[in-house]
Amino acid sequence: MSNRFLRLLAEKPFLMADGATGTNLFQVGLQAGDAPEMWNFDHVDRIEALHQSFVDAGSDIILTNSFGGTRYRLKLHNAQDRVVEINQRAAEIARRVADRSGREIVVAGSMGPTGELFQPLGALSEEDGVAAFREQALALKAGGVDVLWIETMSAKEEVAAAVKGAAAAGLPIVTTMSFDTNGRTMMGLTPADFVAFVHTLDPQPVAYGANCGVGASDLTATIVQLHAAAQAGGWTGDKIIAKGNAGIPYFENDKIKYNGTPELMADYVRLARDAGAAIVGGCCGTAPEHLVAMRKSLDQHQPGAAPSVETIIARLGPLTAGAAATLSGEAPAVSSRQRRRERGGDVAF
Repeated sequence: MSNRFLRLLAEKPFLMADGATGTNLFQVGLQAGDAPEMWNFDHVDRIEALHQSFVDAGSDIILTNSFGGTRYRLKLHNAQDRVVEINQRAAEIARRVADRSGREIVVAGSMGPTGELFQPLGALSEEDGVAAFREQALALKAGGVDVLWIETMSAKEEVAAAVKGAAAAGLPIVTTMSFDTNGRTMMGLTPADFVAFVHTLDPQPVAYGANCGVGASDLTATIVQLHAAAQAGGWTGDKIIAKGNAGIPYFENDKIKYNGTPELMADYVRLARDAGAAIVGGCCGTAPEHLVAMRKSLDQHQPGAAPSVETIIARLGPLTAGAAATLSGEAPAVSSRQRRRERGGDVAF
């Protein structure tokens, strides 16, 4: 198997992904409103250092600094005509760090949301969305990525456009959504909805899952539900991704920090593996010290039964009402506003 990501995914019982890009860059000078992607030119040393810290902590997968790399996101910084240059540079930096590591490291091309609403709720057509993601994907491939990593999505229309656009690169594709709205994505999808939807996509992502969201507890509950829906659907070979935030954010001295300790994140990865995740990492707030603890925890852990609501709460903290209700098999409360949004009549931000 020539593709590094596919081979390692098949050979190893699990892969550990990296931590946060944005929140770690804020610690070394990134300011609110800055485009992290421009640091691929302005502060190459800091981007390399971040990738290196993840590799040193034991990550098997590092994501490129290209989350906002579509022309729609870059337009906010008057850089919409530099998509190819920016994404290729992001991939080259990560590839350089990976290749000098002395072990096999997967470089994943990060592809985040456009920030636009797709038709019929907004102005962006599927055709234009596909073209934007295709442009980014081809540039990431040119820079040397092993897999295209579509992440933090909320709407199935955008996932579909991203997958279709990424397919032009001929690389493996994975996709994750953020279940950050009472156990659902902002646009109303449940974990079970996402599992069913993923299996309609062409090409089929080789892995899917959840990232970001509310915190490690909700993320773990989401993984339990994703795995259960896959099993119920007969898709027992599905590879599921868990990339949760390091706890809950809070303000201190005008800066956003996260309350998740390395010990909490070490427990989170054990529960995520028990829940059925094959790829485990961290999202917002996850620093190298978290990853060191997570790696040790993963290497020593033998997965067991899927965690219950009570176990998740006892070990990781409270769940949102919707996540707890869904995981318990109860019908979560859905507001009239949520129902309108699901029907396409209302969108909340």
